[in-house]
Amino acid sequence: MSASRGLFLSFEGIDGSGKSTQAALLDERLKAAGHATLRTREPGGSPGAEEIRRLLVEGDPDRWSAEPELLLFTAARRDHLEKLINPALARGDIVITDRFADSTRIYQGATRGELRATVDTLHSLMIGQEPDLTIIVDVDPATALERGLARGSGEDRVEDFGLDFQEKLRAGFLALAKAEARCKIVDGDRPPDVIAEDVWALVTERL
Repeated sequence: MSASRGLFLSFEGIDGSGKSTQAALLDERLKAAGHATLRTREPGGSPGAEEIRRLLVEGDPDRWSAEPELLLFTAARRDHLEKLINPALARGDIVITDRFADSTRIYQGATRGELRATVDTLHSLMIGQEPDLTIIVDVDPATALERGLARGSGEDRVEDFGLDFQEKLRAGFLALAKAEARCKIVDGDRPPDVIAEDVWALVTERL
């Protein structure tokens, strides 16, 4: 982390993994330690991206085919970067995002139509940056699916694809962690406070 640029952190994992809880706990702990932080999420974050989020996470699972869904995610991410993430990094803040480009790589690229090459091309053209550290919270897919549906948030479009889909997503995230040095796995099948200690160790190592 340089004096002129902040640190960019992302949390990834299947829906219901507990990554959002860990992002919030990390944000609180960093603030308590005196760091300026920005906690955000994808899809969403900026006002424009939040509008696109509603199109993506609500409604029938078959509302979008893979190609238009990928374009919507990319549009939301570009607006998120321009309006929120990059200005915060320029101020020297620590940015914590609940999901980033890796989710698109796994959800749309690896599991919906074999679009990985298209995902990578769009990312290179329109986004062009990665987090400094990505923490993947790994949990049993059946447990995660139960948690996700229990929330009753109305944003159940992904959970409605079922357990087989969740298992494919988990395999995709684990493969990504093997391929990308910035990705670190934490065991999410433990109490949140125990997981948080592992997360803190990873982040303070980068700080």
